[in-house]
Amino acid sequence: MAEIVNQSTNVRNEIVYKVEDKPPLALSIVLGLQHILAAFGGIVAVPLIVGQAIGVNIQDLSYLVSAAIFMAGLATFIQARGIGKCGARVSCMMGTDFSFVSAGIIVGQTMGLAGYFGATILGSFIEIILSRFIRPLMKYFPPVVTGTVVTLIGLTLLPVSIDWAAGGFGAADYGSLQNISIAITVLLIALFLNKYGKGIVSSAAVLIAIFFGYIICSFLGILDLKPVLDAKWIELPRIFKYGVKFSLVGVLPFIAPYLVTTIETVGCLIAVGEASEKPLNSDEISAGILADGVGSFIAGFFGAGPNTSFSQNVGLIPLTRVASRYVMIVASILLMLLGIFPKIGALIAIMPNPVLGGAGIVMFGMVAAAGIKTLSKCELNTRNLLILAVSIGLGLGVTVRPDFIAHLPQGLKMFFGSGISTGTITAFLLNIVLKDE
Repeated sequence: MAEIVNQSTNVRNEIVYKVEDKPPLALSIVLGLQHILAAFGGIVAVPLIVGQAIGVNIQDLSYLVSAAIFMAGLATFIQARGIGKCGARVSCMMGTDFSFVSAGIIVGQTMGLAGYFGATILGSFIEIILSRFIRPLMKYFPPVVTGTVVTLIGLTLLPVSIDWAAGGFGAADYGSLQNISIAITVLLIALFLNKYGKGIVSSAAVLIAIFFGYIICSFLGILDLKPVLDAKWIELPRIFKYGVKFSLVGVLPFIAPYLVTTIETVGCLIAVGEASEKPLNSDEISAGILADGVGSFIAGFFGAGPNTSFSQNVGLIPLTRVASRYVMIVASILLMLLGIFPKIGALIAIMPNPVLGGAGIVMFGMVAAAGIKTLSKCELNTRNLLILAVSIGLGLGVTVRPDFIAHLPQGLKMFFGSGISTGTITAFLLNIVLKDE
């Protein structure tokens, strides 16, 4: 028995800096930069896609990207720091979400940017209201459900990192030996430093690996510095720069995405809690959902789209063994500064896909491993195996074969368009329908 207790203690002590611990400032800055690098592609992609689709000019597109970066920082600060009953107070990165791309394009093309931001503000009240009803729902998220969701988050993100490692989906040199070699080199450096490095070297393994990736790409002549040279030095965010237009018709396309991101945020916060060795209770998850809504509400004022939690950052917690929310607070401040100084943001934005892919493989794999660790605590009887099998099957199925739901009504397609939301809804429903033996 004593041996078992000692083994358990060793497992629980894997996290070096727990949620409320404060690492040294220098280490916090390095770790914060790692979180930014992991999320940056997702943060800037949405305004780029929506802006180009609705035909904004280059100057306005640049502002939309800067506003998205700034608001990601502000929303992350609210989530990690907490303000009153708003914010889960854990290491959770926030940013613009792909779930809103389709809705943003639809509204933007018919009502312009003013309508897009108006819908962002009005739709945020969906999450704000839903955050008050999380407590009665949490009893439907036992370990078999949470473990399945966390595992699925990692598994559904892995194809994204593989695409990055190959050069980016649709790239002319997709899967080239050069791209794969860069990604594998970054991956091996991160693994070696994390395993054998000491102190800050071990914790900053991903960031150091990415730095070496930049150097390699520079020597190979595939690092394009022109966007950095062309970017402005300073651009401050402005409230309602493009105006605002509130419309019930405009907010309708945003309803489904807001519901989907609420479900995904529940899963993401559960994953953060598991990775941090601090399972979150219903009040903390409610506060996290509220931070989602409040962050999106404010975003509409500053010219950014809806914000939500970023699941890709969860993998950095077990990898660095740092769960401190103060690291994420530092990251949030750095993001807000990046939003003000576009040249710095551009330096991160030009990161070659293979470099990001090499880091992403290990990070997303760690998320899946954390979910498997949670599932190991469950009794894997027939009922629980069915929940796991069907949820993972449908979640991965929709991820790798999105055409599977191509003929669903638009409303349902919004709900099940993400493998994470599909798997989460499936696990949630099966846990209710399939009674304990």
